[in-house]
Amino acid sequence: MHSPLVDITSTPWLFSLQAIQQFEFSSNTYAKYAWNADDVYSFIVVIQGRGVLEYKDDKASVEPGSVYMVAGPEDVKFSVRADSGAEIALKMYKIDMQNMADKHRKHPEPGENAWERHDVVDPNVNANVDPDAGPKLSTASIPMVKTFAYVPWSACLEYIEQLYRQQFSADCYEKWDVQIRFQQWFRDLVRQNDAGLELHNDRLSLQETVHYIDAHYDQMITVDELASRAGLSRASYTRHFKRSTGQLPLDYVNRVRLERSKQLLQATDDRLHEIASRVGFSNEYYFSRRFKQYTGVSPGIYRRHHRQEVRVFAPYLEDFLLALGIKPIIQGSHRAWGRQRYLQLDDVPEFDVSQLDAGFHTEHTPEVIMLDMGYKTWNLDRLEQVAPVYYVSHDGEDWRTILKSAADILGRNNRVQDVIDTYEHKVSRARRHLHARVRQETVAFLRVSASEITLYGDECGYVGPIIYQDLGLRPHPYVQKWTRGKRGVKIGLEQLNQLDADHLLITFDTLNSCNFGEERRLLNTQEWKQLPAVRHGKVYEVDFMTWMNYGVLSHNKKIDDILRFMG
Repeated sequence: MHSPLVDITSTPWLFSLQAIQQFEFSSNTYAKYAWNADDVYSFIVVIQGRGVLEYKDDKASVEPGSVYMVAGPEDVKFSVRADSGAEIALKMYKIDMQNMADKHRKHPEPGENAWERHDVVDPNVNANVDPDAGPKLSTASIPMVKTFAYVPWSACLEYIEQLYRQQFSADCYEKWDVQIRFQQWFRDLVRQNDAGLELHNDRLSLQETVHYIDAHYDQMITVDELASRAGLSRASYTRHFKRSTGQLPLDYVNRVRLERSKQLLQATDDRLHEIASRVGFSNEYYFSRRFKQYTGVSPGIYRRHHRQEVRVFAPYLEDFLLALGIKPIIQGSHRAWGRQRYLQLDDVPEFDVSQLDAGFHTEHTPEVIMLDMGYKTWNLDRLEQVAPVYYVSHDGEDWRTILKSAADILGRNNRVQDVIDTYEHKVSRARRHLHARVRQETVAFLRVSASEITLYGDECGYVGPIIYQDLGLRPHPYVQKWTRGKRGVKIGLEQLNQLDADHLLITFDTLNSCNFGEERRLLNTQEWKQLPAVRHGKVYEVDFMTWMNYGVLSHNKKIDDILRFMG
């Protein structure tokens, strides 16, 4: 008779390391590694790449940053493969852990390949346990996959790498050391994921140090001092602080100082060295450098922007400026795409980003320039010679943060929340309306040029977060399958023929068109004409520049388009 899976926190010292195996395989090999489950616990730890863990009729993504515990009854087979969309090979460890109370188990020796093992397990197990009750896991009647966090992740990988190397030692004392180190790793894993082990007094002490920082940011503060005040070791304090605030202690201290300095820059005429001293920086140079790293602009420019109208050039970010009530001094355009006509900036001069010799007339020279990460495509870093440049480092999908950052450096903080609230209200009303009209009908979005067809995904990109996540429209199954984790994918006519969505949104990209209308040749193909959405008259053409944009004004117009087409 074999013992069932038991609560791992009841007698954790009865669990021992049995084997660690390392595997590496890429998505283009179609390799799948499988093993039969029994009352042994296995940990999956991904070193690089992304993988898919499959079991019964379910699956889960595995990636670096988390530890995945899997277990189940004898008849369940688990398998791991590389994610088909991953660009780098999947490299991972599989760690087997045995309950030593069961003396009848048979396990592989270290290094033995156990992927295709078929062991026998007692089916009489206790499954009456809340699967969400922290790290207490005691179920074997159903497959179980539990995700654990481990901070810092580099320490987790270092532990396992050492265990992997040392497990092959023939020396009994070194084998003993392996078990001791495994218990240390196992204890840290359980402890970090059990909220009940975090004592109330520790939480209070941690919070007191946060209050101390807020009150004494202008003084010298060290991590050792903060840890001492909390009654914790430096390492433990740093770990708990990061988990509680999302920041390292000194990063939090500097954030408090810099936020206070922004208030002083707006409200006083104090010199920079005076402000630096008042908020706790040792000298003006270090303060200015940290301030620019934090905000994207120097303290002097930040102060000026909050006191007067600023002349801004933000190619293809004009949407954010207008949302904040700022009219750009000049607007971006492109020889093939043109300008963003939906913004109605007809009286604003254009700057062609695709022309390397494009320059500014004296009367249209900006005082500050904003560039997103697309600047590299057009070599726009050359504009640093014209005016200070603020680089928008956030992904376009995080448009709220971009809006807040732009408002901060341009002195329009009072406008941000109204803009966001108005959008959220519009989304809420549109979502309810569309739910009643569209119901379970499927949707797909295509960007078509003379040379390719791009299917946009449901998770990220210009389209997915708005129409699928915000508005709740249902993506066609192939949208999810083909674009998983990507903004979009190129598809051919054979794949297009399978895209039997109820509704198709389409926009035309003229970038690669040599002749007028060349990008529309797709509409004359038999594959296009046979699509259900085409036959039923449910294809909707949308403006390219409006939809290929991350600005909140463009998002509002996308909602208007959807309501006009489907509402």
